[in-house]
Amino acid sequence: MTASPLQLRDCLVGANPIIWSNDDFADLAGDVPLDTILREMREAGFAGSELGHAYPRTAAALAEPLSRHSLRLVSGWHSTYLASKPLAEEEKSFRAHLNLLKTLGARVAIVAECTRCIHGDKNAALGFGEKLTPRLTETEWPKFVAGLKHLAAVAASEEMKIVYHHHMGTVIQAEADLDRMLASVPEIWLLLDAGHLAFAGIDPVAVAQRYAARIAHVHLKSVRTDVAERVRREGWSFYRAVANGVFTVAGDGCVDCPAIFRALAGADYRGWLVVEAEEDPVKVPALPKAKKAREYVREQTGA
Repeated sequence: MTASPLQLRDCLVGANPIIWSNDDFADLAGDVPLDTILREMREAGFAGSELGHAYPRTAAALAEPLSRHSLRLVSGWHSTYLASKPLAEEEKSFRAHLNLLKTLGARVAIVAECTRCIHGDKNAALGFGEKLTPRLTETEWPKFVAGLKHLAAVAASEEMKIVYHHHMGTVIQAEADLDRMLASVPEIWLLLDAGHLAFAGIDPVAVAQRYAARIAHVHLKSVRTDVAERVRREGWSFYRAVANGVFTVAGDGCVDCPAIFRALAGADYRGWLVVEAEEDPVKVPALPKAKKAREYVREQTGA
């Protein structure tokens, strides 16, 4: 890639409220008020926000606080259970989520398959390599693929894109499973999350280069290698890993963010760059961390 990362200067930079208040674990600053999150998010220099647990889930209720803080809605996580629940039920919940996003101006819908997921279980050890669980069975793969294709068509009919979020402790964590899913469902797009890739033992730069043309959304965070190694060695849960700082902001940790920015620039990426820092906000205060991450993105990309 020879393109300058400054080609990303036209991208918008948003934040995920998990910097302030963890969505999976209420004891990690889960009680931070929405107004505090949005006010500090804007103070840190972000243009938009993804959804979080403190956010109203009706367009009328959410539009006002976003507008008051001059923030746009970027997107939001939606858990799917395509491999284990009826498709009609899945479509109904997805359409409600899609309607909220579209009404407030978002153009991508984040999905992650959560059948048998363990990332929300404080005591479940994360798996790696031969011990990796959960994974889809061969009988579940066709149902999962057909479901994704259907939801992608639903999104396309609303002029929206589905972006798939590979995630630790879910059925799409391993590189082979990520590759298989993307090959099986060309209708969907990739949410590149360098932190989750690195934590899973996958080279995020290689993934960014291989799938540059399929990336339609980006989560920016990094990984502390020493903590990740302890997670593997000692069989930690996702909760314990997060609470002990396995994730950090872009520009810190092991992820080569400049190389990822070059891959994105080479593919003329025009989507959102969304900063995350999935740590304990009590141990690591949110606002200084958010400001640091925002400045790093500005320095590296011009955005």
